[in-house]
Amino acid sequence: MEARLHPHFPSDPSAPTSTQPAYWVGPRHLAGDDRRLYDTVADPLAELGWKNLTIVRGRQDPEEASEDRQVLRSTVLHISPDALAWAQWVLPDEPFLLGELPIAWQVSARAETGSATAQWSAYFTSDVPGEVVVDFLVALDARHQPTVPLAGPELVLGVVTAHGWLRDIDQPDAAATDPTFTSHLSHGAVPPLIQDADPCTVVAEADMAGWQAWSEPALGAPCLWAASFSASTPHDLVAAFAASLSSAEPVLRRVLPESTQDQLLRAPAT
Repeated sequence: MEARLHPHFPSDPSAPTSTQPAYWVGPRHLAGDDRRLYDTVADPLAELGWKNLTIVRGRQDPEEASEDRQVLRSTVLHISPDALAWAQWVLPDEPFLLGELPIAWQVSARAETGSATAQWSAYFTSDVPGEVVVDFLVALDARHQPTVPLAGPELVLGVVTAHGWLRDIDQPDAAATDPTFTSHLSHGAVPPLIQDADPCTVVAEADMAGWQAWSEPALGAPCLWAASFSASTPHDLVAAFAASLSSAEPVLRRVLPESTQDQLLRAPAT
């Protein structure tokens, strides 16, 4: 069934509270999502006029034996005013993994409202800084034609190198990393299950090239976050993501990722 979204759904008992001290921290690509990734993204979308719905699947009957109960799944769908783009909060619905991390937001766009399929999709796991996802969505919202490419891949690398990131020695036209070599941006083969042009089509790894980004706090350590853009995602939108990700401006945090606490600069927010 579908129902209007309650303004504070989904609640997160682990979310930071106002009693926790707040800090301005950087670099933002290591700052995590403050355990507020849903609210950080959903609130600006509401201000932009995106409608939201909950989609619930399954049922739970209190009188059924526990082993017979169906598991209740839910996603939260935000739809742009022109209905050409949508952002889906899929974390409660056991999304598939990206970089061994669960995907939290999936963003898609189509060329016209009469089309039932998305032209491209982008995926963001937990601990992607919420500000970066917001900047990507604000750029998408400003687009009258969200599927038409307006620039080439060089734009993406240009914005990060302007912020001090380094081009990869072996792939200077396709990859870059931050100066500490912890966060990476690469244009190449997309991971399995990334949807492009037709959501019913599973793209094979070697079929198409798209942008991938991830943060690996230490060599061989688990990723802090990952993001993937299907091959048809316009490069200027990926550039908006990349510019925000590599920005030197600090972000406000109450909860810091355990894996990057020692790598963050912080100042009390007074």
